[in-house]
Amino acid sequence: MRRVKLTSAFGMPMYMNHIKLQLASLNAMEVPTISKFKVGLCQLSVNPDKNQNLIRARNLIKVAADQGARLVVLPEMWNCPGSADNFAEYAEDFDNGDSSPSFSMLSEVASCFGITIVGGSIPECCNGRLYNTCCVFGSDGKLKAKHRKIHLFDIDVPGDISFKESDSFAAGDEPTIAETDIGRIGIGICHDICFPELAMIYRAKGFLHYCWDIINFCYIYIYYK
Repeated sequence: MRRVKLTSAFGMPMYMNHIKLQLASLNAMEVPTISKFKVGLCQLSVNPDKNQNLIRARNLIKVAADQGARLVVLPEMWNCPGSADNFAEYAEDFDNGDSSPSFSMLSEVASCFGITIVGGSIPECCNGRLYNTCCVFGSDGKLKAKHRKIHLFDIDVPGDISFKESDSFAAGDEPTIAETDIGRIGIGICHDICFPELAMIYRAKGFLHYCWDIINFCYIYIYYK
């Protein structure tokens, strides 16, 4: 394999392992037996009170777990209003437990209910930069993977709308795979969906079954054990 640089429609770089896909070999791949399990998709109303957002998210995760969900998925930017003015204020340093209440809550709840959580995304601060980041927690409460959004969404329609995610966030540069109790999970956030190379990489690595979470455009791929 070799590393190549891909460029998104908005000029954002995307670095991935170049994988040659052979259609015949993909069709010949053995489809694994699928174990059924419930997936909880949590949609919540976000307001400027971060603590309230955490309480709402925790309550919804509990409801999903109480109804038998083994995998619970949160939406993109669930702990803060989706405005560039808020990202830095609500950002968390995941390496510092005292300054990452959202991260800590997801870890604790995953362990408490014995479930896998795909934590939507929240602003992450690391080495002076901000990232739009999704964390995956296993049923033991441990972080299984962290995905930084690769393709940032920039749009400028004169007289209508202008939004540049790249003005606030740095782009991630790697696809993300999490090994969990319910299977192998590949992560993508929002605008990542517009670039099939990411799905092709996950597909080539054995993600034969996809589960899409369309809540606020955070999505996942799941390979079932």
